[in-house]
Amino acid sequence: MEDSLESRLLAVRERIENACARAHRKPADVRLLAVTKIFPPEVIRDAYAIGLREFGENYVQEMERKSPVLQDLNEARFHLIGHLQSNKTKKAAQLFSSIDSVDAAKLATRLNAEAKPLDVMIEVKLSGEESKSGAEEGDVSAIVDAIRACPNLSLRGMMTVPPWSEDAEVARPYFARLRELAAKFSVPELSIGMSNDLEVAIEEGATWVRVGTALFGRRKKLV
Repeated sequence: MEDSLESRLLAVRERIENACARAHRKPADVRLLAVTKIFPPEVIRDAYAIGLREFGENYVQEMERKSPVLQDLNEARFHLIGHLQSNKTKKAAQLFSSIDSVDAAKLATRLNAEAKPLDVMIEVKLSGEESKSGAEEGDVSAIVDAIRACPNLSLRGMMTVPPWSEDAEVARPYFARLRELAAKFSVPELSIGMSNDLEVAIEEGATWVRVGTALFGRRKKLV
């Protein structure tokens, strides 16, 4: 079979559909976020041309470089899935439709002050890894309250990144814990699961899976 973006997208959609069938869920309830960080704007254009509309980027500065040449993609929505520094909230509010990595009440307040309607998710750090960002579990309640007090922000969901492992099952307890946390605060969406563990994520309730490698191949490191 030809190794094209179209064929890889079909393979990812088939994985989602099969996982949904096993979990007795509707495929329409699991949305695909195409992670395009470090890839050039042409890759986003190619993905848009075959029907993808939701794109995930990690860096405000990278999106700032890409944005001017993507203005004509009217239906594209860009999600910030990387850590957001508080001094970049103004630019982030201009560039993104959704900020999926809110990890502090102060960050929510600063985003709200930009007076632009934004979807947001709370990123929760459930592993002990120093390299991971996200709110501590004990701080989630205060962040939920802060976001819900912000008229320009809509709290859509929660996101987490489990420790990396070749074994997808390692991620399951982290996904399950986030599902419980989201239910506790009546937050409807879960952004969990990536190329290697999306099936487990769907079994644990994912409403978004963030897929980069399975669609676009391995990224080259930024120089």
